[in-house]
Amino acid sequence: MSEILSVDSLTAALHSGVAIVDGISFGIEQGETFALLGESGCGKSMTALSLLRLLPDGVKHAGGTARLDGVELFGLREREMRAVRGGIAAMIFQEPGLSLNPVLTVGQQIAEVLELHGKSPSPPAPLPQAGEGRYKIMQRCIELLEQVGIPDAARRVTEYPFQLSGGMKQRVMIAMALAGQPKLLIADEPTTALDVTIQAQVLQLLRDTQQDSAMSLLLITHDLGVVAEMAHRVGVMYAGQIVEQASRAQLFAMPLHPYTQKLFAALPDAARRNQPLAAIPGNVPPPGSIARGCRFAPRCDRAWALCGEQTPQWTELGEGQGVRCHLYQDRGATSEERVGWVERSDTHQSLNIGDGYRCAPPILPDTKHALLQVEKLQVHFPIRKGILQRVVGQVKAVDGVSLEIPQGRTLALVGESGCGKTTLGKALLQLIAPTAGSVRFAGQELTGLAARELRTRRAAMQMVFQDPYASLNPKMRIAEILEEGMVALNSPSPACGRGVGEREFRQAYLDGLLEKTGLDRAAKWRYPHEFSGGQRQRVAIARALAVSPQLLICDEPTSALDVSVQAQILNLLKSLQQELNLSYLFITHNLAVVEYLAHEVCVMYLGRIVERGTAEEVLRAPKHPYTRALLSAVPRIDGKGRERIRLEGDLPSPANPPPGCHFAPRCAQAEDRCRTGYPPATDCSATHVVHCYLF
Repeated sequence: MSEILSVDSLTAALHSGVAIVDGISFGIEQGETFALLGESGCGKSMTALSLLRLLPDGVKHAGGTARLDGVELFGLREREMRAVRGGIAAMIFQEPGLSLNPVLTVGQQIAEVLELHGKSPSPPAPLPQAGEGRYKIMQRCIELLEQVGIPDAARRVTEYPFQLSGGMKQRVMIAMALAGQPKLLIADEPTTALDVTIQAQVLQLLRDTQQDSAMSLLLITHDLGVVAEMAHRVGVMYAGQIVEQASRAQLFAMPLHPYTQKLFAALPDAARRNQPLAAIPGNVPPPGSIARGCRFAPRCDRAWALCGEQTPQWTELGEGQGVRCHLYQDRGATSEERVGWVERSDTHQSLNIGDGYRCAPPILPDTKHALLQVEKLQVHFPIRKGILQRVVGQVKAVDGVSLEIPQGRTLALVGESGCGKTTLGKALLQLIAPTAGSVRFAGQELTGLAARELRTRRAAMQMVFQDPYASLNPKMRIAEILEEGMVALNSPSPACGRGVGEREFRQAYLDGLLEKTGLDRAAKWRYPHEFSGGQRQRVAIARALAVSPQLLICDEPTSALDVSVQAQILNLLKSLQQELNLSYLFITHNLAVVEYLAHEVCVMYLGRIVERGTAEEVLRAPKHPYTRALLSAVPRIDGKGRERIRLEGDLPSPANPPPGCHFAPRCAQAEDRCRTGYPPATDCSATHVVHCYLF
């Protein structure tokens, strides 16, 4: 096969001369998928923007070459480069909601690409602009939407981005990228924060398109499961450099660089359930902060003196595999050290890193008495229309949910976006008033309580929101953020009384709280924007713990986090549960996290619980067809998985749920009775319940 993209010593730097992308080299063959893997801040997205010459203000191309289909990209004039973007090379950006124009319809945005680059792959010929030409363009837009799996494309082509779900917006971005029939597609985190079912659809779409057109793919991601499923070759990137490059088989059989090994060791799974995850301490260093030596040395437990004195050179190991590490060079470590390191590269056995959290002797949970009891909870929102705003319908966001959480236990709530998970979490805390049903916390009924009475019980129940940056006040220091809830709820009560003594007590309490969540005491005088994503999530957890709660509702606290930061947060939550006997309602779509953290699992679909049981029962022996589809869609790094169950269509609207079983329109095993009546609960065991006529 011929090489479609060849990158040699590519460098992008700030105007001050500090390199963000520092001399990276790689190539992509025709029809091949090359994955750039690494944490946020490693320079992956900047590499893609540099290749398309879309660098932001303040960043410039500082050296190196990139040849795309035989053409030197940095030798083209801007007019010539416009024909490359969208024509020969196209890009799917990370956040489709920000990349799509909110004032143009989907059809208008796809048509713009067609008008610029035409339908022919080479050379691009503009389509006619007359009335007949416009009709052909819109027909082609509809074809592209159908190609990416959007139902009712003729209607969707006239809709605006805000009318589409997150998965649909991502597919529209793919349709726009494919409109010019590119030879190279750059996909920047195309599945970040998407449900596993939508992620599976997007990845399958990319594979199908690649197979049909022999298109090459540059995949940028931090998800090892996606890399295992999609990539032919992988480049591991750290602090602006590629530190390891290998085929997918080589990388997953024996990762060589200590950074790559730590990424693998940080993955949660059931085998590591009773031990801390091997999180990577610290953060990716800022550009230019390490002028000499290995950039990973401050976070590496195998570093020695040479790593801080001399920058490691690229070492070719044969068969297309290379690494940037002193452990594999002819000088530095002894041969015994190098051999021993390679032999220990089995990440499941050798790495014992941790991030400062050690599991304390566990407090045995009280499983006899439920801390939280929910019975037939409903949250319906009225649909109003007309001048008089008459109620014409109901959005049944939560429709008759029952569950229990014992003291010291974790219940995971899983399901696709839009099924009502977050609404349920807020309703349990009475942040949203339930329409019907019962919520009892520590034996006391919460629904219907007056605001004053409810406020006295708020300290025992707290929520950790999905986006810590959006939930932290940017104008307040961390100390003020943590102290705000303590003052409002008068918790914890200082033994020294009011006045100066109370203030000193709270400051000492805050210092201990920050240390408990893995932050430095001095961090309390900083603002939220001065922290990384993982550190902000720690602040959010500290704020929730400040009032000494018994129950934490965690709403997607690890979604869109790097695997290393995710490991830090999971270690923190597990150690806090064992130390403080906390109960968790963990809302997520990451089933690997569920497997590691949860004791029990509830699977939610369109406002209802369709299956619940212990984590072992639900994840190892799923009964409901929806649960099976969710589990089959999860990418696995070992390549072993269930046969893929493809779900047709999207989640129905909760304003107009299907009659009978809500999952019947998407279920390959649906029968006539599934469409007439909702299936009753069936006990598969003393702890395993499923709502399905098949059982």
